[in-house]
Amino acid sequence: MNQTLPTIKEMAIRLKVSTSTVSRALSNHPRIGLKTRMEVQKLAKEIGYEANAKAIFFKEKRSNIIGVIVPQIREEFFSEAISGIESIAVEKDYTILFAQSFDDPEREEKVVDSMRKQRVDGLIISLSKQTTKFSHFHKLDKLNIPVVYFDRVPSFSNAHKVYCDLYTGTIKMIQWLFKKGYRRIGLINGPSNLAASKERLKGYIDGIVKQHLKVDMQLVEETDFSKETTCRAMHKLLNQKHPPTAIISFNDYVHMDAVQFAISNNIKVNRDIAFVSYANLPITGHIAYPPLISIEQYPFAQGSKAIEVLISLIQNQAQIADTDFVSIEVSPDLKETPVVSSPYY
Repeated sequence: MNQTLPTIKEMAIRLKVSTSTVSRALSNHPRIGLKTRMEVQKLAKEIGYEANAKAIFFKEKRSNIIGVIVPQIREEFFSEAISGIESIAVEKDYTILFAQSFDDPEREEKVVDSMRKQRVDGLIISLSKQTTKFSHFHKLDKLNIPVVYFDRVPSFSNAHKVYCDLYTGTIKMIQWLFKKGYRRIGLINGPSNLAASKERLKGYIDGIVKQHLKVDMQLVEETDFSKETTCRAMHKLLNQKHPPTAIISFNDYVHMDAVQFAISNNIKVNRDIAFVSYANLPITGHIAYPPLISIEQYPFAQGSKAIEVLISLIQNQAQIADTDFVSIEVSPDLKETPVVSSPYY
């Protein structure tokens, strides 16, 4: 037999008081006497009464729902970030509404619009690799729905962001390679419109200059993260008159495609050419040829920081001015991979 959820009206009848008295007692309104409040709250606990979330939303104009959009949940980096987001959400009594853009800006726009219609209190997003327009986010601004970007963040300053300091990380990587004796260092970078790609490139150029080496832009190629474009980039690098002795990949997934291409061309990985990368994903501990070093970007920490910032914005909207933008840089670490016994090392 189906049971209906207990209501304020039922409680009012049982206690012989008005529904408004029950409602106020449940929220500890000072106009209701302590004895009545205790009786109402005791009964609510006994019968398992739970406040109607929709009713609270209409009253407080909040849904306690936070939207989260990532390029692809199946990517280990983003699944780790989501775990960080969810850990704080549960603690703070927020519900998470997830969606994927699949790196498609049109899909991203539709998902953002859908979340706006769902009346989310705020949005956390890692941008698609092709996002160049931000009008769909401006619609949220007009409705006072705060947005926090993480990892793949916009380049403009008037936005709330949580991201890894990839510029400094790249310089550290160049220094490490230089100490190991590598002088011709290649870079397989991501799409040029991504802020993360721009940071890597700037760090790469400045890192090379700091080592008193000449910057050779023929050693810089681009991938859209597909295996095809990564292999094309590798083909160009390997077919130069003086090919690189070390290659920096945009992330660990690009690294794996680059290594596969190198092996198919009889390159002894990390002996003929050293391979290094970003993200330091756990999956690299289960592949035959992990990067010699990978920059730890702390996705879990990025996710938890992003939601902490967002909840603060939601709860303090009246006190936060439009110009008070939060920008948090997560410090990267250089993680060295133990060398595995292999004919390619």
